[in-house]
Amino acid sequence: MQTAEVHAPGSQAGIVPATWRDLNDLRQLERVCFPKDSWPIWDLIGVLTLPSVVRLKAVADGKMVGFVAGDVRRAEDTAWIATIGVLPAYRRRGIASRLLAGVEQRVKEARMRLSVRISNQPAIKLYQQLGYQRVGAWPGYYQDGEDALVLEKYLGKE
Repeated sequence: MQTAEVHAPGSQAGIVPATWRDLNDLRQLERVCFPKDSWPIWDLIGVLTLPSVVRLKAVADGKMVGFVAGDVRRAEDTAWIATIGVLPAYRRRGIASRLLAGVEQRVKEARMRLSVRISNQPAIKLYQQLGYQRVGAWPGYYQDGEDALVLEKYLGKE
C-alpha cells in the first residue's frame, strides 16, 4: 500500500512566479492581509499581467501563503514593492524576507522602494533589518487617513 507524501503544516514555502491563474488566491490573500485596503479586482488583474511587474508567490501546504509584486520604473532606476503580504498563520517564518529577496534579485534597477502603514511596526522592523531606510512619508495615504512611511534600499546595481 502506497502512502501519500505528507508535509507538516508550516513546511518550507517555495517561492515561484505568480501568473494570472493566481487571481482568486491573490484576492483571498489581499482580503486577509489588508482588510482595510485590499485592492480592487482590476488592480489585482493588472499586477498579475502587466509586463513591467515582477510577481512572486510563496506556496506552502498546497496553497498560496504569500505574494509580492515589484513594479519596475526604468526611467527612475527604481522598482517599487506594490504589494507584499503573508497570511497570518505563516508569518515570522522568513517568507516575506524571501519574497523581497526574490524581487530584489530579479530587477535591474539600483533602488527598491516601498510604502508601509506607520502603525505596522513589525513590517517596518523587518524592512529595516533587510536594509531599507526611511526616505519620506505620505500623510493620509491610506483610506482611513493613516500615514505611510516610504522606505528605500539601495541594491547596488547600475
